[in-house]
Amino acid sequence: MAAKKRVHDDPPAGVDPSGTGNLPNKEYRRELANLHVELVRLQEWVVHQGLKVCVVFEGRDGAGKGGVIKAIMERVSPRIFRVVALPAPTEREKNQMYLQRYVPHLPAGGEIVIFDRSWYNRAGVERVMGFCSEEQVRRFLAMTPLVEKAMIESGIILLKYWLEVSEAEQTARLKSRIDDGRKTWKLSPMDLKSYSRWYEYSRARDDMFKATDTPWAPWYVVNSDDKKRARLNTISHLLVHVPHEAVPREKVKLPKRQDPDGYKEPDYPYKFVPDLQWPSGHARKLP
Repeated sequence: MAAKKRVHDDPPAGVDPSGTGNLPNKEYRRELANLHVELVRLQEWVVHQGLKVCVVFEGRDGAGKGGVIKAIMERVSPRIFRVVALPAPTEREKNQMYLQRYVPHLPAGGEIVIFDRSWYNRAGVERVMGFCSEEQVRRFLAMTPLVEKAMIESGIILLKYWLEVSEAEQTARLKSRIDDGRKTWKLSPMDLKSYSRWYEYSRARDDMFKATDTPWAPWYVVNSDDKKRARLNTISHLLVHVPHEAVPREKVKLPKRQDPDGYKEPDYPYKFVPDLQWPSGHARKLP
């Protein structure tokens, strides 16, 4: 029987494509659950067909890249969907061809690789923070479209997303990281320096788009002031732009469990984790 093609041509039900209005959490979770089902189908199709998918996420600090990636990864296999978030380059990597450190992380057949920041660091943070020269930036902007064309001609499906956040929303998000113990790791000295250079980043973004927004590897801009809509819209867009079908599979039935054949549970002094009573503030008492 022929497999049924799966696509999402329209925004999820309840999602306003204009990006306005509040989206209740219950509706958000329902729509996200539906998209998770489709992401699993995409995962199976990518493995079945041996596809190579590369997804790049860029944007200012606080734009919501991590939240979108987390929403994508929530229900899929990390062996097929792989997230790459490279640390600062080593001394050896600083002396390599610039793109060399990224090439080993590109997808092989049956993989979807998500870059949480990518080679576009050179056009953004490295340029604004003075980690490279203007001549290096110029060469990068001239070379990258050719490299991406070679990637696509080798069979890689390349999607590039820029998450666009407003000044006011970025300020609110970075302020929320100061006192929230769950988010303090997200606020580094580099974030504070980059925050003060809003318009330098704007000029760098504009130059990057002008040079690398090509017919074969376009930039897709996501309005990310509303985190929930940004996640739903991005996942829906990704599903449209990686055409896929449901992989035929036999109905799964659990086999009969073996007989105990004389086995008895041992009288062993297991060290059990305490079964605390929630909610009762236990988390606040932990060391």
